[in-house]
Amino acid sequence: MSVDGGLLATVALVMVLSGFVKGVIGLGFAAVGVGLLGLVMPPAQAAAILVVPATVTNIWQLWAGPDFRGLLRRLWPMLVGIMLGGWLVSGTLSGARSGHARFWLGVVLAAYAVIGLIGRRPRVPPRAEIWMGPMVGLATGVVTGVTGVFMIPVVPYLGGLGLDREDLIQALGLSFTVATFTLALDLGRSGVFEQTLVITSVAALLPASIGMVAGEYLRARISPALFRRCFFAGMLVLGLELARH
Repeated sequence: MSVDGGLLATVALVMVLSGFVKGVIGLGFAAVGVGLLGLVMPPAQAAAILVVPATVTNIWQLWAGPDFRGLLRRLWPMLVGIMLGGWLVSGTLSGARSGHARFWLGVVLAAYAVIGLIGRRPRVPPRAEIWMGPMVGLATGVVTGVTGVFMIPVVPYLGGLGLDREDLIQALGLSFTVATFTLALDLGRSGVFEQTLVITSVAALLPASIGMVAGEYLRARISPALFRRCFFAGMLVLGLELARH
């Protein structure tokens, strides 16, 4: 992959926006990043560029929370499911059927947007976690391996566990960290991480961090509900545009 000045500028702007969204609402980094970059490059390359900034921002989000050990004990079956699901579809994003990746990415983003706009969080009974967690993790791993985006169905599931705001943000960071690591292993085995993409991914960390700091600063100063509606509306348009091509 060759990277010119115009593409670098595009990557930088997308990273600032992705980090900003994540700073405000605690999620959406991969959805915005892979979704927008997927308009100008194959989703596998877009996902590869996001690996370094996504990993750092996810760990940042993870360690900022109050109860890492408690969440790890509660969510480990789901996390194992994410890794297993990614392994089952390893090579799909960059393989022979990668031409369908943009379509499925669009479908996932559109579905994610519709769920967010509806605004209803499913309630997960405590007794159901023992079997729902692994199933949700497995499905999330498969979706991640096919599209490079790790939002469905893990985000609605975590939202239904009844976690308070800070625990939920930390749980999202933990889940996204595992999903990003699994995706990075897949892309590495598939040979996607050529030198240019690695350098671009490392360079993308700075604008992503700037965006996330700005988002965290504004989190308490803007209406989260209004921001979420605008975000999901944008995701719906982006998803339909990606699925159309």
